[in-house]
Amino acid sequence: MRRLLSALTLCLWLLPGLASAQMLLPGQAANTTAEGLEIGTSTSEIAITSDFRGADLTIFGAVTNTDSLLLAIGQYDVVVVLEGPREDATVRRKERVFGIWVNTRSMTFEAVPHSYSMSSSRMLDDVTTPLDLADQGIGIDHVPLTPVGFVGNASNLGEFRNAFRRLQENNGLYDRNPSGVRFVSSNLFKASLRLPANIPNGVHTVRAYLFKSGKFITEKSVPLRVIKTGIEQTITDAAHEQPIAYGAFAVLLALVTGWGASVVFRKD
Repeated sequence: MRRLLSALTLCLWLLPGLASAQMLLPGQAANTTAEGLEIGTSTSEIAITSDFRGADLTIFGAVTNTDSLLLAIGQYDVVVVLEGPREDATVRRKERVFGIWVNTRSMTFEAVPHSYSMSSSRMLDDVTTPLDLADQGIGIDHVPLTPVGFVGNASNLGEFRNAFRRLQENNGLYDRNPSGVRFVSSNLFKASLRLPANIPNGVHTVRAYLFKSGKFITEKSVPLRVIKTGIEQTITDAAHEQPIAYGAFAVLLALVTGWGASVVFRKD
């Protein structure tokens, strides 16, 4: 009887530990650390010259502390984004008044990315839900567009938001590639982002987002500088740093050019 009571006491003492234990497959170790994400770019600086026609930027990355089973069945997804410098953007609507096209309404969105290029391991709708994408601000359709001093109805707001996205895509500044991220090994991936020919100067941000089974896990970001070089940068610096001298030189150059043209094409 005493031995039976001792055995029951031992079982009750071990029961919590047995209940919390995980069943592991052969060769599988317990994963108690959350997944991590590391990224790097093929270059940290893009130089724009007069003959710049756009370029492709390659991003390399690794997913750490992954679950081997979930990785084997493709439950990890990566979305990589290149965001341009943020600035206010104004969208204007033109209407025909007495036969003349004039701007009748406008809306300004504050601090929006001037450019936005995105690549993903598959279609965004297959990665996670639209609500999660909106919470993280991932994707062209979910870039936060907050109007400045907005007074009006929701239909006007949606109309101007759609117009802004459409204009940015038509100008090549907003771009998406649903198959631009590719896993090259079990946990290493490579992404390709398209840089348009009219990409703005300034500090851009490369962001990578990791999802597991449709749930957002973590993100990583690194800066990328886009600068003008050569005569273009000299002219830009002069226009901003010495505007009076730059203006006087422009006027003088115009006068000299006009006088030279009149001499060359003068009819005797």
